[in-house]
Amino acid sequence: MAPAAALMFQGTASHVGKSLIVAGLCRAYARAGLRVAPFKPQNMSNNAAPAAGGEIGRAQALQARAAGIPPEVAMNPVLLKPEGETGAQLVVRGRRRGSLRARDYYRLRAEILPEILACFADLRHRFDLVLVEGAGGAAEANLRAVDVANMGFATAAGVPVVLVGDVSRGGLLAAVVGTVALLDAADRRLLRGWIANGFRGDVALFRPAVPIVEAGTGLPCLGIVPWFPEAARLPAEDRLGLAGHGRPRTGAALRIAVVDLPRIANFDDLDPLAAEPGVSLELVTPDRSLDPATDLVILPGSKATRADLAALVEAGFHHELHVHRRRGGRILGLCGGYQMLGRAIHDPEGLEGPPGTSPGLGLLDVETRLRPAKTVRAVRGHDRLRDVPVDGYEIHLGTTEGPDRARPFLDLDGRPEGAVSACGRVLGTYLHGLFAGDAFRRRFLAELGAAPSDLVWEAEVERVLDRLADHLAAALDLERLHALALSAAAGR
Repeated sequence: MAPAAALMFQGTASHVGKSLIVAGLCRAYARAGLRVAPFKPQNMSNNAAPAAGGEIGRAQALQARAAGIPPEVAMNPVLLKPEGETGAQLVVRGRRRGSLRARDYYRLRAEILPEILACFADLRHRFDLVLVEGAGGAAEANLRAVDVANMGFATAAGVPVVLVGDVSRGGLLAAVVGTVALLDAADRRLLRGWIANGFRGDVALFRPAVPIVEAGTGLPCLGIVPWFPEAARLPAEDRLGLAGHGRPRTGAALRIAVVDLPRIANFDDLDPLAAEPGVSLELVTPDRSLDPATDLVILPGSKATRADLAALVEAGFHHELHVHRRRGGRILGLCGGYQMLGRAIHDPEGLEGPPGTSPGLGLLDVETRLRPAKTVRAVRGHDRLRDVPVDGYEIHLGTTEGPDRARPFLDLDGRPEGAVSACGRVLGTYLHGLFAGDAFRRRFLAELGAAPSDLVWEAEVERVLDRLADHLAAALDLERLHALALSAAAGR
């Protein structure tokens, strides 16, 4: 069978909207009757999701959802989860292969690229159209020899490329022209055009810029996409997407503070809370004092739990948490945040840094031991305290045990999970996606004093994906883009 049509979207920089454009096009082409699959050769993100075979980047899971198909590890064969300034956990085909420094990863190109190409080929033989997303900027010339995420992949796979730039960040003309100028002749031959994304205001004001960029690159403009504010309702790929959750909402009855950990992970857990009209959700860095009016503090997931715990303690924020509990406030730890709440975190094998033990916050009577085997699974069950259903997923290293586990927070797949303190005000769980469940979220927030809401979260995500598809269909020529993708299948 002939391989599917394919088209790659690369950016002039990170966070220019590549993920969003691929998600919207997945929904648009799927609605048109095509079997569509997303693909990202290499992703660097601590926002992960479970998929058939292991874990992938959250953005690719969202794109699969937009396409109406289950996520699978072939859609994101290489996932790098940053653990510090120079190192990351390496996940290949959904499974952890250890941690390594950036310079060591690039030495693995000869080993990694064939696995990436095999996953891509697999998708192309099972779908009609594969929409590929690049990573970061397309013209990182210093990394071109070891690149597997952008032109290195596109060249090896023979996939045509569309450049995406973000007007709202400023400097789009220079970004597009400069990107093309920095590519070598072989890479430039793969370019088919460019898209101006995120334009605010009257699109007519940007039109005089189009011939300037076309003259500077020799490439046609394939569309000007206006700003899409509802994107804030969709899971973000990296922590740059957290900016929308950092502002308190005036007039809200319930105040929630989320600790902005240096290596925060799986922060899309917060999206349903941020969408609640009666909730003011604010990100607080560990060097800040907690407002006494705060009702709930959430310690979110972390990719380097002991290092983030050390940063929190060094800043003195552990005192803030103890004071918050003593004055009657609630604390919830999610995954890595749950581990921090205990008495200690043991890492004898150095899975997240130097081997050793870190004293915990002492707010839950439990201890965690990190182990090499990684737990990645979708789960469902119910909340023991409120007797409402919950579902979501677990992605973590380690097991947590101790006396407070005798008061489990949840039942998941028939087993007790999580812990509740003796005072009942501190809770911990490994379950991600907890607040996406409407029944749980409503009951939990009502107990804290939030006004009732009719938000149906999963339906809201679907509505936004449909709106995004409509938005792109109005700004881009979908038939022209599909024709470019078909040229890859025809070998042109």
